Amino acid sequence: MKVTETDIKGLLIIEPRIFTDDRGYFYESYNEAKFIEAGITVDFVQDNQSFSHKGAVRGLHGQADPFAQGKLVRVINGRVLDVAVDIRKNSPTYGKYFSIELSGDNKTMFWIPAGFLHGFAVLEDNTVFTYKVNNYYDKTSEIGVLWNDPMLNIDWGLAPGEAIISAKDEILPAFEAFNSPF
Repeated sequence: MKVTETDIKGLLIIEPRIFTDDRGYFYESYNEAKFIEAGITVDFVQDNQSFSHKGAVRGLHGQADPFAQGKLVRVINGRVLDVAVDIRKNSPTYGKYFSIELSGDNKTMFWIPAGFLHGFAVLEDNTVFTYKVNNYYDKTSEIGVLWNDPMLNIDWGLAPGEAIISAKDEILPAFEAFNSPF
């Protein structure tokens, strides 16, 4: 497993070692000892999975304390542009984002600790996205920001008009009006 730090402290790119042969492939998608060695010392309590069509944008979401979540995300099938936005008020990268393409082909994983908003744009039909979290979901703790806020200036990798947005995500606040709990 290769772990790479990003230019935003706390965000980690994890590339597993893939073993292939005539039958297909095998890899460890999670090994507690190796993750602890990489600095990810959380207890995962819930796994989530979504299926999405090309153009779907999910996010930008997070949860406030006491239900703040770290997420270990990956794609089983298809392709996404995954995005994390730093919302830690005292961070030198507050309001900055990092994006990475995750796919069933590259099998790359992305660790996003608490203190970030998270979202992804689906780049292929029939995409299956999965993630482990270290805290339980709580509706009353939901936080978020408008996915296409011009202040964040995120390039989602979609053509104009291609984004499919939920009604809930369309009414999230602008980043400028967002009061980060971190």
